[in-house]
Parts: sequence; structure tokens; C-alpha cells
Amino acid sequence: MMEAAQNLAAHLYYPDCLSLERKRVVADSFAAWSRPAHMRSAHTRRRWTENEDRALLKLNSPKLAAETLGRTAQSCNLRLWRLRTGQVPKPSDQ
Repeated sequence: MMEAAQNLAAHLYYPDCLSLERKRVVADSFAAWSRPAHMRSAHTRRRWTENEDRALLKLNSPKLAAETLGRTAQSCNLRLWRLRTGQVPKPSDQ
């Protein structure tokens, strides 16, 4: 997430902007940071779509849905449980 912080700091503390000196110094220090080779970047979460929810409910099998949707079986199993228990809303045509 550090790259996102760098972008935000650059947007908020652009050159010659009105800011507190201590805040600008910290924002400038973000610009000098680069990700070390051994550090992996954070994975962005893939949101579930209504079409994926429909397919998951229709297939009714986490393992088969995982192969079809390109997700993990655990992810499909958890989403199916959430759909069945009402923790997330079912797709509009269900």
C-alpha cells in the first residue's frame, strides 16, 4: 500500500503548496521510498459480481465454482455460505 500513500502524498503536497513544514517534510520522505526486492506488494481484493454470485448459487459446488470462476474453493465456499445465511444480499434475480 506504500505506493498508494506515495501517490496521495504527492497529490496533497504538490510543489509550493500551502502546508505545515513538518507535514511537507514527511510527505517528501515518501517520495524517496522504493519497495525492496524481497517485499511483495499487497494483493488487491477482487470483488464478487452479481453474475459470479448467480453462477455460484446455480453450481452449488464450491470446487466446481472455483474452477469455473477462477477463484479458490475456500473463497467460493465462504461466499456461498454468506449468500445462504443472508450476510450478503443475493443477486437481484434470485
